[in-house]
Amino acid sequence: MSSFFESDSPSNLTEYSVSELAGSIKRTVENAFDQVRVRGEISGYRGPHSSGHAYFSLKDDRSRIDAVIWKGTFSKLKFRPEEGMEVIATGKVTTFPGSSKYQIVIETLEPAGAGALMALLEERKRKLGAEGLFDPERKRRLPFMPKVIGVVTSPTGAVIRDILHRISDRFPVHVLVWPVKVQGEGSGEEVANAIRGFNEFASNGPIPRPDVLIVARGGGSLEDLWSFNDEVVVRAAAASEIPLISAVGHETDWTLIDYAADVRAPTPTGAAEMAVPVKAELEAQLASLSARLQGGVSRQMDQRRQSVRALLRALPSLDQLLALPRRRFDEAAAGLGRGLELNTLNKRRSFERIAAQLRPDILSNRIAERRQQLNERMTRAERTIERMIDRSRARIDRADAVFATLPSRLEAQTGRARDRLGNLVRHADTAIRHQLTRARSALVAQERILQSLSYKNVLKRGYAVVRDEDDRPVSLAVALTAGAAISIEFADGRVGAVAGDGGTTPSSTTPPAGTPPSKKRSAKPVDPAAPPKQGSLF
Repeated sequence: MSSFFESDSPSNLTEYSVSELAGSIKRTVENAFDQVRVRGEISGYRGPHSSGHAYFSLKDDRSRIDAVIWKGTFSKLKFRPEEGMEVIATGKVTTFPGSSKYQIVIETLEPAGAGALMALLEERKRKLGAEGLFDPERKRRLPFMPKVIGVVTSPTGAVIRDILHRISDRFPVHVLVWPVKVQGEGSGEEVANAIRGFNEFASNGPIPRPDVLIVARGGGSLEDLWSFNDEVVVRAAAASEIPLISAVGHETDWTLIDYAADVRAPTPTGAAEMAVPVKAELEAQLASLSARLQGGVSRQMDQRRQSVRALLRALPSLDQLLALPRRRFDEAAAGLGRGLELNTLNKRRSFERIAAQLRPDILSNRIAERRQQLNERMTRAERTIERMIDRSRARIDRADAVFATLPSRLEAQTGRARDRLGNLVRHADTAIRHQLTRARSALVAQERILQSLSYKNVLKRGYAVVRDEDDRPVSLAVALTAGAAISIEFADGRVGAVAGDGGTTPSSTTPPAGTPPSKKRSAKPVDPAAPPKQGSLF
C-alpha cells in the first residue's frame, strides 16, 4: 500500500506557470474574438475614473460582461455612457490576467436604436420639466427692436450666413457671433458656456451686451442634434437673463432647448425674422400713422374751431357781462360815504367808552406804585452794592495780607485784580445811575400822560368848572337854585358868583322890589398852589 502512494511516475502533460497560462488564455481569446459588436444595458457606471478611464458592465436578462473604455477613446465618444442606457458597443474581447476575468475593450459606443434615445430624451424631459425649467411663466417677451443680437452657432456653416443675410435684409443691426461646435464631444459644454458668457457681458462694457440671443444649428438626425438635449445646455438656456430664441434643426426637429428657450423658431432664418422687424414695413407703418395723425389733428382742430364759434354765439356781450358788476359797484360807491360816517361814529363811541374808564386817580395810584417799586429796587441795589463792596474789600484785605509775603509777580497780579475791581465798582455805579435815569424818564413820561388827561388843559381852551357851595362840580343847570352861591374855576384861578333865576346871571346885584335881601357869602380865597379838587369831567 505504501509503495503505491509513494509512486512518482512522470506525467506527459506540459507544465505552465500561472502567468504563462493567463497569457495563453488571453491570446486565445483575443484571436478567437477579433472585433465583436455587443448589445446590452449599462450597469454600474459611476463616471470616468480619476485616470480618465471608464469601468462598468454590460448585461442582459441572463449574463454580464465587464467593459472598459480607455481615456483616449472616451474623449472621442459622441455619447456619454449613462446608467441603465441600452447601447451597442464595438470592441475587442480580452482578459485581465491579474484577476482571471475577461472583459470587452470598447472602441465605439452608440445607443441601441432611436427608441433608446427617445426613452432617454423623455426621461430627461420629465426630470427637467418637474424642476420647472419649461414653465410658461418663466418665458419672457422678445424686445421689439433690439440693438445688438448675439448668435451662438458654428462660424463655418450655412446657418450663420442665412441669419446674417436675413437680418441685413429686414433691419440691419449689430450682430455678435460666439463660435461653438454644434455636434460631437464637448459641443454641449461650448453652447452652454456661450450662453452664460453673453449674459456676463456688462451693459456699458467695451463689448455691447446683446438684447436677444439666437442658438442656431442646421437640420440633422437625432444623434446629430443630441448636444442640444444635453442637461447643461437646457439649464443654461433656462437661466439666461437675455431673451433666447432656439433655432435648432428644421421645423419637425425638437430638442430640449426648444422647451427651455423663451421662443422656438422653426428654422434659423425664422429666428432672424423673429428677432428683428422689417424696416421698410416699419417706415411705411410710421408714414401711415403720421398721415393719420396729421389728418386727425386737422379734423380735431376744425371741430374745435366750430365748437368755439358756436360758444361765441351763445356767449353774452361784454356790456351784458359787466352790467351787474357795474351796478353793484355803483351801489357800493353810493353807500361808501354813509358807511364811513357810521364807522367814524362807532369808533368815536368806542373811544368815549374807553376814555370814561381812564381816571387821574388810577394813573396817580399806578405812578405811586411804580415810584415805590423803584425806590425799593434802588434801596436793594444800594444794599447789594454795599455788600459787594464790603466783600470785595474783605477779599482785598485778605489778599493783601497773603500777597505781602509773595514775590513781586503776585503783587502785580493783585494790583491788576484791584484795578479790575475798581472798574467793576465804577461800572456798577454807572449802571445804577443809568437805571435811575431810565426810571426818572419813565416817571416824567407818566406825569406827562397825567397832565394830558388833566381837566386843566380843557380850562385853557376857554372852558370853566362850576362848583356849588360844597365845592362839588355842577354839570346841570337844574341842579342850582336862584341865589345859590357858586364858584367858577378858570385856567388862572377861581371867582365867586351867585346863580340867577332860570340859570341866568342878574344884571345888577340889587334885588327886585318886594324881595328880601339875600345873604351874600363872601368868596373863599383860592390858593393857586393848592391841588385842585377835580371831579369827573364826563
